[in-house]
Amino acid sequence: MAEYDRTQVRLASEAWEAVMTAHAKLVTTFAAEGMFDEVSMREYDVLYTLKKAGVPLRLGEVQEGVLLSQPALSRLVDRMVARGLLGRCGDEEDRRAVRISLTDQGASLQRRIGRAHASSIARELYAALTPEETEQLLTLAAKLGGSGDQTDRSTRRSK
Repeated sequence: MAEYDRTQVRLASEAWEAVMTAHAKLVTTFAAEGMFDEVSMREYDVLYTLKKAGVPLRLGEVQEGVLLSQPALSRLVDRMVARGLLGRCGDEEDRRAVRISLTDQGASLQRRIGRAHASSIARELYAALTPEETEQLLTLAAKLGGSGDQTDRSTRRSK
């Protein structure tokens, strides 16, 4: 394990705190806007993860895109299936597995909320950052998240 001096540890801790504070502020701002009245932010995360994938996913694959434990996600998916937002289908590769997909209703809701949410994100980011700083944020956050290769930004920009 690498050794870090006090200055490095303090800087890393302060950077982490700033990221988490920014996240909390933005989530609070977005939640107050009313776009998540029909679905919770967690439900929207599931809708968005499935939309982004473009194909039905196993529960474990959905879990990679959301911040929920497997049991909590399983219960959430059950509720969303009951509401007609998601569907379940068999997995052709593994007959014991189930895949989850968006229904037409779920896809429509995701598009509508997604447009409003993307506008809110742009408003908040560009109120605080220049376009160049936003590019830097994307690069740094992707690097921290393990997807540091930014060669195909066009797909990220079209959310």
